[in-house]
Amino acid sequence: MEDHPWLDRQAYPFAPHYLDLTAGRMHYVDEGRGQAVLMIHGNPTWSFLYRHLIGRLRATHRCVAPDHLGFGLSDKPSNWSYTPAAHAHNLARLVAHLDLSDLTLVVQDWGGPIGIAYALQHRANVRRLVILNTWCWPVNRDPYYIAFSSIMGGPIGRWLIRRHNYFAGGMMRQWFGDSRRLTTAIHQQYLQPLARPEERTGCMEFPRQILGASAWLDELWRQRGALEGLETLIVWGMKDIAFRRRELEQWEALFPRAEVVRLAAAGHFVQEEAPLEVGEAVAGFLARTG
Repeated sequence: MEDHPWLDRQAYPFAPHYLDLTAGRMHYVDEGRGQAVLMIHGNPTWSFLYRHLIGRLRATHRCVAPDHLGFGLSDKPSNWSYTPAAHAHNLARLVAHLDLSDLTLVVQDWGGPIGIAYALQHRANVRRLVILNTWCWPVNRDPYYIAFSSIMGGPIGRWLIRRHNYFAGGMMRQWFGDSRRLTTAIHQQYLQPLARPEERTGCMEFPRQILGASAWLDELWRQRGALEGLETLIVWGMKDIAFRRRELEQWEALFPRAEVVRLAAAGHFVQEEAPLEVGEAVAGFLARTG
């Protein structure tokens, strides 16, 4: 933490831990004792997004929340691939390193396909799934995602992200159901890890991978039957403009017995926008399925 003077240690009072990978050091939070809850973030966030949920659960559960390479307090190598498959490989390395078992996965944004990839490859080690505004299927036939990935993952979008931190700046605020929930102080905790242009490669690559990883996403989706029987909770921000009602319905079709909590006023970042509701939903779900 000494290397990050911008870090709000009152909001994020967790001891740092690191896993040495070939490409760099991966930072993670490891708090509490009990059954393991693994929380996986997306773009442009990091484990700070899960601080409220960690605080809510760590008295009863072991809460592990990594920062993908290129995000948060992890290293940001310039010559690494930053594909979701590579992030999923790193996640599996972390689980093995910590010897985590009987996992509950909490996934949001790109954390969805990255976490689902782990669940499919290590099905016996995953007990529960908590889904927060995400997806895990190919979208290369959906005009909405084709347009977004083509623009933000193309030359203009990559330039805006590299030169102006546009994804963590302007776009993040747009994805809140009520942008006032993203205060200046909290927003700084997402802007500062990507403060320099050379630190934004991972953030810049994810939009391109929405289409670029179509084959990988298709492979995940074709294996979805292996997830049958997972205890599942879905907590969904209904004002999300990234993952909409139709994506929620696709999850509901895959998990017809899932508990579903709809947050009418929340957008994409439900952990930030409705921390009490998310914490209560997840804690109740863990208690009922324990």
